[in-house]
Amino acid sequence: MKYCNQCGSKLAYRIPDDDDRGRFICDACNTIHYENPKMVVGCIPTWEDRILLCRRSIEPRYGKWTIPAGFFEQGETVEAGAKRELYEEARATVEFLEPYALYSIPHISQVYLIFRGGLKDKKFRAGYESLEALLFEEDEVPWDNLAFTVVGEVLRRYYTDCLKGDFPFFMGEILPDGAHPI
Repeated sequence: MKYCNQCGSKLAYRIPDDDDRGRFICDACNTIHYENPKMVVGCIPTWEDRILLCRRSIEPRYGKWTIPAGFFEQGETVEAGAKRELYEEARATVEFLEPYALYSIPHISQVYLIFRGGLKDKKFRAGYESLEALLFEEDEVPWDNLAFTVVGEVLRRYYTDCLKGDFPFFMGEILPDGAHPI
């Protein structure tokens, strides 16, 4: 940030009084500009023993595969956001959504909230952010061509939970190299 969105003056970066971290501050109008992590919402849409993945038609990671997910928007619930992303990317709808996993990715200031849900039907197609949308069995998932580390992590956890027949809510962190903290 360079300029104050309240008055247009140049911003300084320093730790405000009674705070513990640096912030952009306007010395002209005293506005403190807080920057907070972005939330990504999405889901693992299923049909029988297959999951629906989308191949990205946008950057970053053009041409790579992902679950339908994207940035949470102002004024919507997390469930509505996940459903919106599913529809935008795969023109699909789900019967239900259940919270499944929450991943903190502090090095890029993002938080992923992933649901799982059964598709209402097999009427889906690539949306405007996807080159294609396809159903995959576990052994067909393009593991080496996934768009993001978090997608691989949540899908591996999902398939492990499928074997157990139990889908407990999970919270984890992804570090810069893709490793998990001990």
